[in-house]
Amino acid sequence: MCVVCGCADAGAGATKAHGHEHSHGDEHGHGHDHGHVQVDPAHGDLHFGAGAARVSVPGMSQARTVKLEADILGENRRIARQNRSHFQAHGVTALNLLSSPGSGKTTLLCATIEALKRRAPGVDVAVIEGDQQTSFDADRIRATGAPAIQVNTGKGCHLDAPMVAEAFGQLHSHDHHHHGHGEAAGSLLFIENVGNLVCPALWDLGEAAKVVVLSVTEGEDKPLKYPDMFAAAELMVLNKVDLLPHLRFDVQRCIDMARRVNPTLQVIQLSATTGEGMDAWLDWLLEWTAPRDDSQAALRARVAALEAELSHARAALDR
Repeated sequence: MCVVCGCADAGAGATKAHGHEHSHGDEHGHGHDHGHVQVDPAHGDLHFGAGAARVSVPGMSQARTVKLEADILGENRRIARQNRSHFQAHGVTALNLLSSPGSGKTTLLCATIEALKRRAPGVDVAVIEGDQQTSFDADRIRATGAPAIQVNTGKGCHLDAPMVAEAFGQLHSHDHHHHGHGEAAGSLLFIENVGNLVCPALWDLGEAAKVVVLSVTEGEDKPLKYPDMFAAAELMVLNKVDLLPHLRFDVQRCIDMARRVNPTLQVIQLSATTGEGMDAWLDWLLEWTAPRDDSQAALRARVAALEAELSHARAALDR
């Protein structure tokens, strides 16, 4: 977990090694006890996430790991709350897009921006792009006419709340999306996180919801391999469904696995290339921008997602 093993600021009591912050744990015990490891007696398989911290960090005890994680994530949550209030004050709905590299997030965003221009031209869209290096993705977003701020994390494997706060300030400094207090809601801020199915799930950025994008080229077992990501998400976009005829990918098995992790997870099957499923995706997005009672909006979004699934299932039966 990157909170304690690399790309987060470990704070007091930590030392740097190879450019990262590492804590040395207890004064006398250096954390080499791996008693929390579970061993499968049949095959000898090892599970290092069985302890209280659910992660094993060299040189750090489980208790110290839990404490350090609580301190770092607590500070991040404080700034995330500020972000959330800031977004709400400016009439902005922020959505955190998560996936592995190559899932098609940026292609989906570009297609979404163009589709929203036609479907809901009154909805403003901006994007915060997260990558370790380059501005390739932000440049693609800017080419659509939507404002975008690139956040390069260096060796970091995720965006955090302070990064998002800085990026949102940059959007304002360039006169993008600056709504005054009391103005009607109707703006979408997409936060495209660093491609990674592990670390970003842990970090609250102040978003209204997390959306995990899974492409059918990745394999239907990903929800069980990376459960924290799918447990944290409100919606799974199953992308690149136009490639299904060329793949061995069991859509229903994938959905079943995802809902074993998160029984309330909504699912939309979509192709950003062909546009299949785009209407259901836009319906879901626009529910978030409409003035609403939160419980009613969640229910409507859930109904829209279920209707899209039903339509897709009927189409599959008719083939």
